[in-house]
Amino acid sequence: MRGGVLRWLQYGLLALALVLLGAFAREKVTTYIFQRHADAAIAAKRARTSAHPAKTAEPRLARGDLVGLIDVDRLGISVAIVEGADAGDLRHAAGHVIGTAFPGQPGNVAIAAHRDTFFRPLRKIQPNDLIRLITPQGEFQYRVAWTRVVMPTDVAVLRPDGGQELTLITCYPFYYVGAAPKRFIVRAQRVPDLPESAGMQPDAAGKHL
Repeated sequence: MRGGVLRWLQYGLLALALVLLGAFAREKVTTYIFQRHADAAIAAKRARTSAHPAKTAEPRLARGDLVGLIDVDRLGISVAIVEGADAGDLRHAAGHVIGTAFPGQPGNVAIAAHRDTFFRPLRKIQPNDLIRLITPQGEFQYRVAWTRVVMPTDVAVLRPDGGQELTLITCYPFYYVGAAPKRFIVRAQRVPDLPESAGMQPDAAGKHL
């Protein structure tokens, strides 16, 4: 009798493990498909924008709409950004904090993502690392100025400094079990665009760099 109960308990645990594994795999596949579709959508929108250039204006987006892509080449980060930073928004992408600036606009662009998925590599970010934001309106580059650990109530990190800033937000510590008590902040400054006519600049010896 006891052996039969243990056997059924083992079967039950195995079935539960298979269900959880299937749910995890489905979530991974869904996220992968979302990211690939986002890449294609941004590429198509950029192509249309290039064909019909216009003055860069603040986009009008609803929650969940695609904002663009964020790339940090040195860390291997390449992820879509959607409008909104609630739990649902961050399920398959990074999220643009509603009410903060959009890429290419004056102010502070705030982007959040989970520490155990897309922003896990931020634990290795360093000052002077380059971050690219790619949107239908263009490509914008930012250089990391500093990192900081703050409490979730410290919303001062969202305030603009008077220029064009980028703030990345994720939970901290990175390997904390459960709801992490703090937030890891990355602040970066916009890198001015080089004029297309500038070309390659000669060095002191007259060679082009």
